[in-house]
Amino acid sequence: QAGAPAAGGPLTALALAAAPPGVQKQMLGEKLFPAISKYQPELAGKITGMMLEMDNSELLILLESEQQLRNKVDEAMRVLEGTRTG
Repeated sequence: QAGAPAAGGPLTALALAAAPPGVQKQMLGEKLFPAISKYQPELAGKITGMMLEMDNSELLILLESEQQLRNKVDEAMRVLEGTRTG
């Protein structure tokens, strides 16, 4: 299909906007999961799910900035650890 991003290429706001809303989160999730897996392989699925509740524009920023993604993963870990011990 025309306009679809290459499987290995970066996800752009334009490519995302061209997709139906239900597909947008899936596209973001497919890019977020491997990025999050680098930091938290055991909890990548859970953290990805948590992050997908964020706004799509925020998620695109995380995908473009390794440091911001790392900060968000750390934040998610603190939330998860808080629920586990509480």
